[in-house]
Amino acid sequence: MMKEELRQKYKIKRRFLGAVLRQEAELHIAEYFLSAYGRFGSYFIYNSVGSEAGTGQIVSALLAAGKQVYLPRVEGKEIVPVPYGPLKKGAYGIPEPQGAAFSGTPEVTAVPLLAVDPRGYRLGYGGGYYDRYLKNKNTVKVGLGFALQLSDELCEDEWDEPLDAFICERGIYDFAKRK
Repeated sequence: MMKEELRQKYKIKRRFLGAVLRQEAELHIAEYFLSAYGRFGSYFIYNSVGSEAGTGQIVSALLAAGKQVYLPRVEGKEIVPVPYGPLKKGAYGIPEPQGAAFSGTPEVTAVPLLAVDPRGYRLGYGGGYYDRYLKNKNTVKVGLGFALQLSDELCEDEWDEPLDAFICERGIYDFAKRK
């Protein structure tokens, strides 16, 4: 299957996850994320929209614990981490933080995905924003999603950046240990 066909397939699969199952899955995802990565001091986390695995619980817990939380903002062909704060609709209709971008690299980066394979390569939305951001960054790369997004159908391109881990309602798939 071509990447665009795979994107459509996984968008549909994700969209039809029932509300109760989704709510329970997101609770588990947040628990796994916080238990595995809650010790770090700074986080770059996507602002979930639509049928993406929700990040609201994770962001709230990190902020309550006094952690540095950054959300993405699109600037041209790049995404930049911006400190959590007031949001305004930005590129692609996704609410983005205002203010100056963070010039450093957060310790943990949580990325959205449509699918992920057993080696940690993700199928994103096709803009390449996260692959460009993650290239040569010293950050723990964690994909968040649902078990139904695990796939053996993907084939990566040379510019694709593999994840260190994928967290879903079933647990944590640690790809870093396999490298």
